[in-house]
Amino acid sequence: EAGARFHQTGCNGCIGMGQAPATGKLSLRTVPRNFPGRSGTKDDQVCLVSPETAAASALAGEIADPRSILKTPIEINEPEEPLGLVLIQPPLPEEEAHRIELEKGPNISTIPKFDALPDTLEVPVLLVAEDNISTDEILPAGADVLPLRSNIPAISKHAFKAVHPGYAEEAEVLRDAGGHVIIGGENYGQGSSREHAALAPRYLGLRVVIAKSFARIHAQNLVNFGVLPLRFQDDKPEIKAGTKLKLTNLREQIQSHSELEVELPDQGIQFRVTHTLSPRQVEVLLKGGLANWVRDRQPTAA
Repeated sequence: EAGARFHQTGCNGCIGMGQAPATGKLSLRTVPRNFPGRSGTKDDQVCLVSPETAAASALAGEIADPRSILKTPIEINEPEEPLGLVLIQPPLPEEEAHRIELEKGPNISTIPKFDALPDTLEVPVLLVAEDNISTDEILPAGADVLPLRSNIPAISKHAFKAVHPGYAEEAEVLRDAGGHVIIGGENYGQGSSREHAALAPRYLGLRVVIAKSFARIHAQNLVNFGVLPLRFQDDKPEIKAGTKLKLTNLREQIQSHSELEVELPDQGIQFRVTHTLSPRQVEVLLKGGLANWVRDRQPTAA
């Protein structure tokens, strides 16, 4: 009677798939993202609430405390056994699995094999980001982007579109010349844990991100795809887009030191950065990413 609908399991309103709020109106959302425009409406006003609060507010016609309506807790009876096991199939024996040939449609591309971390990097800064840049700003979701999740070259064209519309084209130009660097602020990569926010920029040639601090999951995703996350040791120096950065003896430095020196060769100055990489993360970075690290650990490397 309050107008509720049952949705299938999925991203749904979290990425603006259906039920976008009216322009300039306030809505209550139970999904975990409330970045600007994420609900599907650019000038949205979203409050995150619990499902109980959303239901109570729908019945009351205003934001309501569910405890004022529901006096006793609702009991949910979980099934004793997992459901849907008929859809789960055991893997083939390894010898037989090697003979399987993957069939890929036109919108599915193979993830490129990234090269190992070089010992010297001399590349320009392509983007200087503000504090709290989210993975949604690094690589948006939505109906235009979601169908491309298995097509890395295509989805990469949407990287940083809301922050710097020309990023993808500029990055592709720099990629063959060694790549580029991004400078971030506090809490770089906050929000959704989507791995494409690390994979797409890496495909476009991102080699290093230097920020004041990182969201933990995004920092790990950068490592997984061979992008080196570094932190400013002191106050963030004045660095503009186009500034060339140089890191030398890089492979040895990240293995033996937690501090590294970055040079601005055109300005004749240096500054210090740090990393908090574990020994395993260092190994992964040296290989060029997690896929390379795993591949090299197989008895017969593919």
